[in-house]
Amino acid sequence: MSAVPAAIVRGFAQLGDRAVLRVAAKSIAVTLAVFAGASVALYAGLDRLLRSEWVAAVVPAGYAATAQVLVWLAASVLAFWLLLRVVALAVLQLFADDVVAAVEARHYPALATRAQPLPLHREVAVALRGLTRALGYNLLALPIAAVLVFTAIGPALVFLGVNAVLLGRELTDMAWLRHCAGEERANPVPRPERILLGAAIAAMMAVPVLNLVAPLVGAAAGTHLVLRRIGTQR
Repeated sequence: MSAVPAAIVRGFAQLGDRAVLRVAAKSIAVTLAVFAGASVALYAGLDRLLRSEWVAAVVPAGYAATAQVLVWLAASVLAFWLLLRVVALAVLQLFADDVVAAVEARHYPALATRAQPLPLHREVAVALRGLTRALGYNLLALPIAAVLVFTAIGPALVFLGVNAVLLGRELTDMAWLRHCAGEERANPVPRPERILLGAAIAAMMAVPVLNLVAPLVGAAAGTHLVLRRIGTQR
């Protein structure tokens, strides 16, 4: 597991690469656009809901606008906190090949010539599969987090654990799928290393501003872990 901190440091160093900067700009823009669009849709939906007769009969007219804003703000903040990891990773997977290729070209030129870039439809399929898996596991963890809500830190630890497993797998698969030769399930990075990487990136994604580049750092670090293993095997 000592390879993980070194891989993360190298992942940060990769942020200065022009190809990675382009991916950063695209992925951050798309991620924020998804949340902005969802927020606008939520506000419009609440407005329509509060104008309905059955809600108007319960909420006094003078408080409807205030209730709308408060519910909208609370739901938007909660959704951003809970779903940022899921959405950001799904978006990044659409551009993952560019990040992996940048790491390969800079640090593993011999392996780069053997890589098989994923076609767009394959990238979309991988992103959707990862999104479905992340949403499913986080929903399953929700009842456990709810039971531990009185502990204050319990829910955060539950989601950290779940996302450590998910992120570790997704971030290393981004590179492995380019080199797997059809053996998708044979990811060479040991599970403890994957979980440690996932936990580190999940923790980074809880920090404002840092959370915007954390998926890119994770993708680069995951690439180092995979290619380091492949290099020692050949």
